[in-house]
Amino acid sequence: MSEWLSREEALQRLRVRPQTLYAYVSRGRIGMRPDRDDPRRSQYRADDIAALATRRARGRSPSAIAESAIAWGEPSIVTAISTVWHGRLVYRGRDAVALSDHATLEGTAGLLWALPEPVRFEAPPDASPQIGRAPAFAQLALLAGHARPSLGRSAASLCTDASHAIGVLAGALGAAAGSDPVHQRLARGWSVDDRGAEAIRRALVLLADHELNASTFAARVAASTGASPAACLLAGLATLSGPRHGGAGEAVMQLAEDAARHGADAAIRRWLGHDRPLPGFGHQLYPEGDPRATALLAAIGNTDETLRSLQTAAIAATGAQPNIDFALAVLTRVLGLPRDAPFLLFALGRSIGWAAHMVEQIVSGSVIRPRGRYEGLLP
Repeated sequence: MSEWLSREEALQRLRVRPQTLYAYVSRGRIGMRPDRDDPRRSQYRADDIAALATRRARGRSPSAIAESAIAWGEPSIVTAISTVWHGRLVYRGRDAVALSDHATLEGTAGLLWALPEPVRFEAPPDASPQIGRAPAFAQLALLAGHARPSLGRSAASLCTDASHAIGVLAGALGAAAGSDPVHQRLARGWSVDDRGAEAIRRALVLLADHELNASTFAARVAASTGASPAACLLAGLATLSGPRHGGAGEAVMQLAEDAARHGADAAIRRWLGHDRPLPGFGHQLYPEGDPRATALLAAIGNTDETLRSLQTAAIAATGAQPNIDFALAVLTRVLGLPRDAPFLLFALGRSIGWAAHMVEQIVSGSVIRPRGRYEGLLP
């Protein structure tokens, strides 16, 4: 849980006047709540104050500001697509968790792409019989190799190309052919019943976008050069495959298998003993818990004894709450999905966000080209 500070403690850590503290609160930069022991007084979120104090201490050196922005820092690219605001994921002004109660991925794409109606992601009838990660890369690469550049094209034209590419991607990841909502086609492809299809639908909506994460940033960099929509999606997919991003689901599955063989406590000790962060637990943007994981776990109902014991032991050992990677592992084991389903679901869901950011970047007309801070030898 987050620590909360009194007014006096907050002023001391920030070294500001009360008026400045209140201004930060009014602008949403510092969370505030009534003191539970004395409702006449207020408390202030310590995490927000620490982050603000760090930014103030860095000063206004351009290089310091730029370097800090790259690693969990202040937003460096203007976007209207999504944000994390006081522990809530927001899609264009809508709470993503509330949206996941009823929305499809197609409807979420319509929202994130700023279109008046849901998008259709039809899988081509002549799709490759092979499914999985490798075919997904191959199919997107094939599209990217023949696609038109994105520069000078309208947002509507870019969305049309993106919807076609995502339909191809969905087929490569296991969705059956057809025009039904993609979660239903995935459920058919994976032999899952209607209840499982609903859980898949919720997961895809919750994964659709997440600010400027690494894969989204990569997709925007590609878009800023004028690369085609398929190439931008391929850039996002390549970045997602790293073990510190979408590959974290694989690590959670490995941890679950270790827990099944050796017990949850022993598996966690072995993992932490190798000086590795525990996968599936904790998230820097959600100090009080990942709301995506909370919503998905509540919808699934964790009946997997191994993962239940792993969750209890992990919280006891680290204090960190489950994140979306853990919830995807639960979904995979409870529904009997393919072992790499966490990555496949992540890739398909997040492709919606990559496309939204691709269009936004193209429309902005700017190129993303940071400078390096050279520390090597000179002539």
